[in-house]
Amino acid sequence: MQNSARKLHELAARQGGHVTRTQLTECGLAARTVANWVRAGGLIRVHRGVYAVGHRPRDPFSAAHAALLAGGDRCALAGACGLVLWRLRPVWPRRLEIVIADDRRPTGLIVHHSSTLLKRDIRVVQGLRVTSPARTLLDTAHRLSPEQLTRAVNDLRLRDLLTLGDLRDVLARNPTHRAVRLLRPHLEQAQREPTRSVLEDRFLPLLRRHGLPTPLINVHLCGVRVDAYFPDHQLVVELDGWGSHRTRHRFREDRRQDLTILAATGIPTVRLAAEDVADAVVPQLRDALAQAGRRRPGASG
Repeated sequence: MQNSARKLHELAARQGGHVTRTQLTECGLAARTVANWVRAGGLIRVHRGVYAVGHRPRDPFSAAHAALLAGGDRCALAGACGLVLWRLRPVWPRRLEIVIADDRRPTGLIVHHSSTLLKRDIRVVQGLRVTSPARTLLDTAHRLSPEQLTRAVNDLRLRDLLTLGDLRDVLARNPTHRAVRLLRPHLEQAQREPTRSVLEDRFLPLLRRHGLPTPLINVHLCGVRVDAYFPDHQLVVELDGWGSHRTRHRFREDRRQDLTILAATGIPTVRLAAEDVADAVVPQLRDALAQAGRRRPGASG
C-alpha cells in the first residue's frame, strides 16, 4: 500500500496534483481503497474520472492539468487558455477551454470538438499541452479586435513562435472556419519583418486607406533599424511613440541617426509623433514622398 501511495503522489506531482481513475488502478489501488479515500477526502473529484490528491489545488496551472486529464490524450488547452500560455493575455479565464479530437465531453469546461486537429497543432508550454500559436489565432481571431489581432500576429512572429507558413498551413486545413477572412489579410499584407509596435500597426492601414505606397518595415540602413523605408522614393519615416522617444537622450540619438543616414545615403528622415499618425498628416506625408522622389538621382522634373 505504501508503495502504491508513493507512486500515486509522484504521479500527481507531475500533473498539478491530479490523477485519473485509470492511473489509480495502474498504481495498484483497489476500487474499494479508492472509494474509501474519496469518502475520507484524500481524493477529491474534480472532473469525471479525475481527482485532486489531498487537497484541491487553486492555481490555474493545476486546474489546467486537471482539464487535460479530463479531456484525454487527444486534447489540448485552447482558446483563451492558449492566449494566456502564449503570453497574449495576462489573466486566465474563469472557465478553462479545451479542444478535443475525439467525442469526449467532460463537464465543467468549455469544450470544442475538432476533426482537423493534428499533432502539429499542439505544443507543450510549461508542461501543458496547448494549441499551437497558429491554431490559437484561428480559434480566437473572432474574439479579438482588429488591433489586438494585428498585435498578436506580430508579437508571435517577433518571438519566433509563429511563421507565415504556420498561418498559411492552418488556414488551408480549415478553409470554412470563420476566422479565415480575419487572418488572411495578415498573410496577404505581410512583410518579411513584423511590426514592433501599435504605432506601426496604425501607420500601415493609414497608408493603404489613402492609396499611399507601402514601405518596408523595420529594415536596416547604415547599421540601424528604421521604422519605415520607402525605397522607390528614398525616404525614411520614423514613428516616435510616447515612451523612450520622449527622453532628452533619445531625442539626441534619434537626430544623430537621421544625420548618419542622410550623410551616408542622401536619404532624408521624416519623424511623426504618435498623435500625428492620423488622417490629418496624409497631405504632408504625400508631399514628403513626392519631394523625396524628385530628389532621387535620375529623377525628372
